[in-house]
Amino acid sequence: MEWLNTSIVPLKDLLAFLYKKSQTSDVHKKQLIMELRDNLNVFKNGKLNNTASDLMIDLLSNAAIQSAIRENFQFKKLRHGVIKASIVYDDRNKKYVGWNAEKLMDKIDEKIVELKNIKKMNNNSLNDVKNNITLMMSNLYYRMKLMADFIHSGS
Repeated sequence: MEWLNTSIVPLKDLLAFLYKKSQTSDVHKKQLIMELRDNLNVFKNGKLNNTASDLMIDLLSNAAIQSAIRENFQFKKLRHGVIKASIVYDDRNKKYVGWNAEKLMDKIDEKIVELKNIKKMNNNSLNDVKNNITLMMSNLYYRMKLMADFIHSGS
């Protein structure tokens, strides 16, 4: 998880911001922001403790995203507008310029589901999987961090 090394310090600030931002009366917005914060914390603490990807995948949650979709939550409540190039700090995320909060959250949800399914399809283990789990995990982390940066850029 060397890719996480470069962003631990800014991540601490983002986590503090997400905690403050989660203090809202909108239940779905609160749950989505808390889930994003908690998932970013899984990556931060996983890195600090050299936690195996298997366990980290188990700890990742997309329940709030699924609930918000079921309840027809308007994701623009998280952040209006679209992602601008000025908040994209990692080249791999440049393809998300012009996306809105709903589209990016859908992509985050998709990756969490995919990682959990890969693990299930391989007897609940990542041993001997042919997928590049490290790359998939880093892509998920950077998507979630971009989402947090996007929400933060509206403050």
